[in-house]
Amino acid sequence: MRTFIQKLGKSLMGPLSIIVAAGLLLGLASTLQNPNVFGNALANVGFVNDFVSLINSLAGGLFGLLPILFCMSVAQGMSREDREVATFASVIGFILFHTTIRFFLQKSGVTAETTSIDYLTGQGMTLLEATQKNAAYDTVMGIFTYRMSIFGGIIVGLWSAMIHNRFHETQLPTAFSFFSGKRFVPIMIVVTIPFLAIVMYFVWPIFNMVINGFGNLLAAAGAFGTFIYGFLERLLIPTGLHHILNQLIRFTPIGGTAMIDGEQVSGALNIFNQLLMSSNPDMDMMRQATRFLTQGTHPFMVFGLPAACFAMYKTALPQNKEKVKGMLLAAGLTSFFTGITEPIEFAFFFISPLLWLFHAFMAGMSFLINTFLGVCIGNAGGGLVDLMLFGVLRGPETKWIVNVAVGLVYAVIYFFVFRWAILKFNIKTPGREDESDEVSFEEEVTELGAAIMEAIGGKDNIVEIDNCISRLRLVLKDTAIVNENALKKTGSLGLIRINDTACQVVYGAKVEKATAELKRAVKAN
Repeated sequence: MRTFIQKLGKSLMGPLSIIVAAGLLLGLASTLQNPNVFGNALANVGFVNDFVSLINSLAGGLFGLLPILFCMSVAQGMSREDREVATFASVIGFILFHTTIRFFLQKSGVTAETTSIDYLTGQGMTLLEATQKNAAYDTVMGIFTYRMSIFGGIIVGLWSAMIHNRFHETQLPTAFSFFSGKRFVPIMIVVTIPFLAIVMYFVWPIFNMVINGFGNLLAAAGAFGTFIYGFLERLLIPTGLHHILNQLIRFTPIGGTAMIDGEQVSGALNIFNQLLMSSNPDMDMMRQATRFLTQGTHPFMVFGLPAACFAMYKTALPQNKEKVKGMLLAAGLTSFFTGITEPIEFAFFFISPLLWLFHAFMAGMSFLINTFLGVCIGNAGGGLVDLMLFGVLRGPETKWIVNVAVGLVYAVIYFFVFRWAILKFNIKTPGREDESDEVSFEEEVTELGAAIMEAIGGKDNIVEIDNCISRLRLVLKDTAIVNENALKKTGSLGLIRINDTACQVVYGAKVEKATAELKRAVKAN
């Protein structure tokens, strides 16, 4: 079950890069028309306005496709092989799923017309009641259906992957052999999806109430709610489950719901991006959304963790400082610029759970402090790029100066706490390993893929190879025979044994290369 959830979490990351890129374009467009940056010089220039309108249209189109993007990503990520077939089948399933729900809604007299605010108020409902009922429905790819957001995509994606894994090798009698194998998967999707849709037609209203209830509780918790989110988000990183928490906050009502330009928008990141496209964004509403976004990460990503790297370098044994300097510098700069923190975090997580708890606590406090002080910096990256584009360049109303001030304090705290703890408890951070455990960080691995394959037990021990943004994810026959020291020589920053058959190897920014080389080595043998 744990492996399944981790694999699902990784699958949910697929659309995020697209959304982050669209958010960066929106940030750039918003900056061009920000009087705090360029005055009114560009606001009235025709081609600038046209560019901004184009960016808003492109971004709006992408945000509208989020449910099917998640559907395709989950289907691809959860299928075992022939993933393109599962992805293709999921698109068919998604359309049929919502078409079936629309059919039953229409049979019940529920249509876009009968759920419009004007119609409902004409039937005697108050404006609030009409708005709430209207918000329960949506039009997805031209299909009137329940407002399921990314949940609809995830449900169909999981179903499509299950059907694909079960039937993609099915062989039919000779007379029907043309429909065997891969071709049988879309057929089974067509046959089974309507039954799934019928179940969800009755179940979704209840499920939706539960989701909205969680969102209301989180909203009622105020700044403390952001502490809980920040603390759990960091605490869950070693398990990979933080991806699920992130996506639920960013794209579902758990992260908040707002009415923007007459349209209901759910999810902290969705709300923030929609407000960026608004001609007159509500800053109070934006602050409610950004309290779950990058403003809470900058103090420890841009300032705190690089300072922790410096502390680890200063406390390394004299003879090892040159060996670890390059690795720690690269990890610190990666966190500083991009917000990718795992290369640093895995340098101390395995050897000091207390430092990890300290880090998770400080992450939660960062979210709480920035919320309490009214900072308003959004997006989903967390590094210097986000701080500049969505903080500094958007002007003083974001209170980016407060965010930076908190970050500078975090840098001091992280440095001295890490330095004290490492020396006090003799924590074996990089450069302080016992001689018997020492691994040369300068050792070159000429055949990376072959070296990784040998370290994890050879080709015969490998069942499945995958990766996320920073980790090589493996399904093996036996994880007990994996040689962690040999993996370190390939550039690994840590090994997580999930269970007897699943493990993750942390490579940071080099994970794509490591995955490609390993797959190449497996094919060659």
